[in-house]
Amino acid sequence: MIPKIQYTKSGNLNIAYQVFGSGPIDLVYIPGWVSNIDWMWACPELVDFFQELSKVVRIILFDKRGTGLSDRIVELSTLEERMEDIKAVMDATNSKKAILFGHSEGGSVSALFSATYPNRVIALMTFGIFAKRRYSEDYPWAPTDEERQKVYDMIENDWGSGEMNLETLVPSKANDRKFMGWLASYFRSGASPRAALKLTKMNTQVNIIDILSYIKVPTLLMQRTNDIDVKIEEGKFIAERIKGSKFVEFDGDDHLFWAGNTREVLDEMKTFIYKLPPSDEVHKKRLSTILFGQIITASNFSIKPQMIEEFILQNEGNIISKDKKFFIAAFEVPSKAIYSGIKMLNDFKSKEIPFSAGIYMKDSIKNYNEPTSTRDDYMIASILSLIKPNKILVTQAIKHLLSGVVFNFSKDTSILTYKTHEICKLYSVTDKANTEVKTSFPYGFSKYDSFLEDVLKIIDEHLDNNSFGVEMLTRETGVSERKLQRRIKETTSKSPSQLIMFIRLNRARTALLENNDTVAEIAFKFGFSSPSYFSKCFKKEFGIRPTEVFSSK
Repeated sequence: MIPKIQYTKSGNLNIAYQVFGSGPIDLVYIPGWVSNIDWMWACPELVDFFQELSKVVRIILFDKRGTGLSDRIVELSTLEERMEDIKAVMDATNSKKAILFGHSEGGSVSALFSATYPNRVIALMTFGIFAKRRYSEDYPWAPTDEERQKVYDMIENDWGSGEMNLETLVPSKANDRKFMGWLASYFRSGASPRAALKLTKMNTQVNIIDILSYIKVPTLLMQRTNDIDVKIEEGKFIAERIKGSKFVEFDGDDHLFWAGNTREVLDEMKTFIYKLPPSDEVHKKRLSTILFGQIITASNFSIKPQMIEEFILQNEGNIISKDKKFFIAAFEVPSKAIYSGIKMLNDFKSKEIPFSAGIYMKDSIKNYNEPTSTRDDYMIASILSLIKPNKILVTQAIKHLLSGVVFNFSKDTSILTYKTHEICKLYSVTDKANTEVKTSFPYGFSKYDSFLEDVLKIIDEHLDNNSFGVEMLTRETGVSERKLQRRIKETTSKSPSQLIMFIRLNRARTALLENNDTVAEIAFKFGFSSPSYFSKCFKKEFGIRPTEVFSSK
């Protein structure tokens, strides 16, 4: 019998969920890429797996926002927002604590949730998860941009058809026409082509490497040796960074846990569950976000308590310490810290008071009443030494969790990490909601053209990359270069290369008028290879040199 479909609210979105099973503890299943909890029950192999597992746990299934039976959304969602979906279904089912079982991309949000809310997590179990979805020298197992482009092309041209190459996800079922037909239907019913493309692009931005060391709950990581979609090296990489985690490697090459040697997977999960410590264990520390800020003035002006308390408390923050010109506050999640910082910055700017802030992540006790550590002192001093007036700098870990959605991030500078002395990039952050009309659509383009919206967002995300051009834009949009040329010309009367240059120059002009950066700093920040080339292009577009704009402020 199929469990009843129910709904709960996560913010203003409806999230579909089901509950079944008779076990004494709860397990929340976080599916991968796309899902449809109604259509799951049409797959005998998946039904058998869940029914066997439900003998030892109560299972909670749900479709994440944008997929399946939950509300569809146009914009990408952050991992942070998806954590709210998990909390919503746990609250709706009266689940105080649960085991999280994350599959594939669902493992990323499961890992983040486990670090952020350890006292709501009994244990973390994952199958075939990744920490990053884009190739780099320090993470060579992730797909290259060219490989990701092939996935974009497949979604654009063959979504839901027999040309999706799904056999690579489940080789053991490649000749099972009934199973493969169900899998294509499952994906098709889980998301529209546009939603699937959005989710895939979101996955490309996923990077949870920096939060793995904060996971303290019992952790079981499972993967098959020859999984093509997620390499075995990725599982080992993750296991090395989660202290005390157990990594289990199964024979086979299926990415789906309910195909192949499922009995071995089930037995491993059951054994892990039976050996878990009592679920009433309380974790004293959890991942939190620290916001600190200072007034940059030689005058006698000082911060009045009410000037910061309102901004911090309305975003559920806690003030750790404050004096006349400086404060430190802690938040559950990064976005709330950024919102508070931006609101403070705007308020101080309106009063013509120079203000700057920094944001980073750390382990904190729940009530935040511990004194600052040596690492805190190091992070605060290092970031403060580099912040210019009227700017907020955040670490790369925060940018990775929130990139490309609510906020604009611009690469700014770097510090060395505490003790390890590795490079930690810092990004200046602004509120996209307040800047988008001013910076993305001031040119007579129709901001209601959804394709152009996507193009402008992609350009905005690569403004600091001087090698970004039409070729990269074509890959990111997932359309052919010919189609890209035609669509952009129709809506802007510009070629793609002209549009990229136009956006760079207009953003640079805004920065010249608003920021205290030098002309050279602004040139490099907006992707120009040299200040002289920037000056030449700027004069051609606006009739004056950037130094003239800078000196006229």
